[in-house]
Amino acid sequence: MYYKFKKMDINEKLQNLKENIKSLNSAVITFSAGVDSTLLLKIASEVLDDKVLAVTVNLNSFPERELNEAINFCQQLSIRHRIIDFDEFSVEGFAKNPVNRCYLCKKALFSKIREIAEENNIKNILEGSNTDDTKDYRPGFQAVKELKIISPFLEVGLSKKEIRFLSKEYGLSVWEKPSFACLASRFPYGDEITKEKLSMVEKSEQLLFDLGFTQFRVRIHGSIARIEVFEKEFDKLLQNRQTITEKLKTYGFEFVTMDLSGYKTGSLNTNVLQYP
Repeated sequence: MYYKFKKMDINEKLQNLKENIKSLNSAVITFSAGVDSTLLLKIASEVLDDKVLAVTVNLNSFPERELNEAINFCQQLSIRHRIIDFDEFSVEGFAKNPVNRCYLCKKALFSKIREIAEENNIKNILEGSNTDDTKDYRPGFQAVKELKIISPFLEVGLSKKEIRFLSKEYGLSVWEKPSFACLASRFPYGDEITKEKLSMVEKSEQLLFDLGFTQFRVRIHGSIARIEVFEKEFDKLLQNRQTITEKLKTYGFEFVTMDLSGYKTGSLNTNVLQYP
């Protein structure tokens, strides 16, 4: 999926965003409690009022921490919220982790969300991809296109940096929240995904979160944990080396390593061709 973005200042983008969403009359917002979907839900609830329904999908690859944040946000703003329990391992091919795993999963998830939208007589489903997402390997975009899911931030050309800026202007606490991707993205393509290994990754990343790291990934390579953090937090990682190593071994890892290249989004996509 390719987009051509017009040059506009951020205020013009915001105005166009509001107008585009308001023209829909009603909408389901796919809500993960991340920076992007939080701003999208906030603006949609502002312009559409009670004609907005937030839908959060509770997956094995979705940390409980994120689910709780989604629930709390909707309660605070009195936004209608629907939580769907979904086992991604029921999706044919998911566990085998092919290079189009994200497409397979997104197709199944958005199809389920489409059912929820239809039950509530809502035609439009919105998701929060931004322009930075188009620069990496994102096979899930194909599912978005096939199921006619709307990407409002892409329509007006908003970047991650601009979304963070607007989130701060709106007073949203998530404006500086680290970027997050589903836990399945911690597995190299072709390595089998299991619920046990997902749990190992979730516990490990929760530990790093509790220790105060700002942006991180725990990539899983068999029995090896490869930890990515920003270079500025290398010293902090080494200072907590013993605690992290001991904990991760109790979670099931045999070896615990530090990636000297530091944190990099989509680091496992390096050798994957761009999805059409």
